[in-house]
Amino acid sequence: MDHICPLCQTHNNDLAIDFAIEEFICSHCNNLIAVGQPAKKKIVKKPVENVVLEIGQKGIFYGTEYWVINIVIKKYGSDTFWREYSLKDRTGNNVYLSESDGHWVFLRPVDFAFKEFQYYAEADGKNYRWYETTPCTVHAATGFFEDKLQLGLATYKEYVNGTQMISREEYGKSVQFFKGNHISGSEIKKAFGIKELPYRSGTGIVQPFLFNVKQCTNIMALTALLICILQLYVVTSRSNQSVFEQSINFADVTDKELVSKSFTLSGGSAPLKVHVFSDVDNSWANVGLSLVNEKTNEIVYASKDIEKYSGYEGGESWSEGSTTEDFNLCGIPGGTYHFLISAEKEGGAKDLFKSGYRPQNADFSIIKNEVGSFFLKNDKDQTISTYGERELLANDIILRTGLQNNVKETKRLDSILINMPQEYGYPGNNEKNPSVNIKATWLPVSFWNFGIVLVCLIIFAVVISWMRRVFESGKWSYSSNSPYTSN
Repeated sequence: MDHICPLCQTHNNDLAIDFAIEEFICSHCNNLIAVGQPAKKKIVKKPVENVVLEIGQKGIFYGTEYWVINIVIKKYGSDTFWREYSLKDRTGNNVYLSESDGHWVFLRPVDFAFKEFQYYAEADGKNYRWYETTPCTVHAATGFFEDKLQLGLATYKEYVNGTQMISREEYGKSVQFFKGNHISGSEIKKAFGIKELPYRSGTGIVQPFLFNVKQCTNIMALTALLICILQLYVVTSRSNQSVFEQSINFADVTDKELVSKSFTLSGGSAPLKVHVFSDVDNSWANVGLSLVNEKTNEIVYASKDIEKYSGYEGGESWSEGSTTEDFNLCGIPGGTYHFLISAEKEGGAKDLFKSGYRPQNADFSIIKNEVGSFFLKNDKDQTISTYGERELLANDIILRTGLQNNVKETKRLDSILINMPQEYGYPGNNEKNPSVNIKATWLPVSFWNFGIVLVCLIIFAVVISWMRRVFESGKWSYSSNSPYTSN
């Protein structure tokens, strides 16, 4: 396709397709030339500002190749402009791209007149709300025109339904109807292989919200229902499970940690409730627990004080604190665990057997109190045996250590037992609050988790509804028929 300008003799052959035209604007001298008529000088301003496509440029939309055949900048009032690009495919079908403030609409001409009412129009079984009626003129233009370029006053009337619109263009007695939809900037870039687009500002007339609010609400409602069903199943299928219980002597964990036996938690994440008891009386005790996941070596640490005080003041008794404390380790998943336990009490704890008599190669220790009673503590199971007579203890020691045939050592043993230092007040004084009891129970999955998720879903639904209203309000801010009273 080649059209020679009769005024400047420039060849205008930018198009790869051929079709009949009535007028064209010379790419060199910008004169509007009527094909087959005497040449007249009529210069039309060349589109420049925010124009990102060129005459003859090819783009692919919805699997069809189109070529830009003309570009027209429309003007409303003194400072409102938008750009319209006319595209044609090889079979002669026309489509249009309209761009305003960086927002793009893909338009197709329709061969029927839609029904128009006072505030809406009907087309294809849908109602489109009247947005605005805009009188405009051509500010600048270039390219090839199948009909005469209408430079006078034209009127657009636009109707909107979500991301779709219909419009009527009226110029004198000529009326055309169009149906369009939003098209993203990324699709424009991909179609034409360009990198830069006009800066986008405000909200486009058919610009979609960030996501489909109705679908999002349905998904969140379904998610909440599934979580509720799963939560109900977990709660009804599992009861409180006691996983650990042990009495720990303060003397056994002085300056060290005790490693508990392993235990297994099976099921979904849930709180691990820990109950601790120590017979404190006008004193305190402290328990430190480290829950160790044996697979991942992850550690959850907690520390708890137990204290109870009482007395008399002003003729009345008072009491505060408790001998028991409860706390939760939250969100513990299934797995195999053990505790590292440390504990201390007011005044400390002394293991008298560590300084007691220990025969060579023996696995036990012996102490003696002021009334002549002996106490033997087994290292393996920490049990304590009491002996009222020295001879019985000596015989037991001989049997445990294999000294039956050693008369010398037997006599020496008897001398040791007679002359052993005395631990006054044992066991009475030593057994005052000697230990702390620890019990761990794995609870069913808490409904708090479900409640938090449900509240978050509700808050999210409210927020996106508010955001959508703000978005739509902005979209209709320039309309004479806004559904939002604030406009």
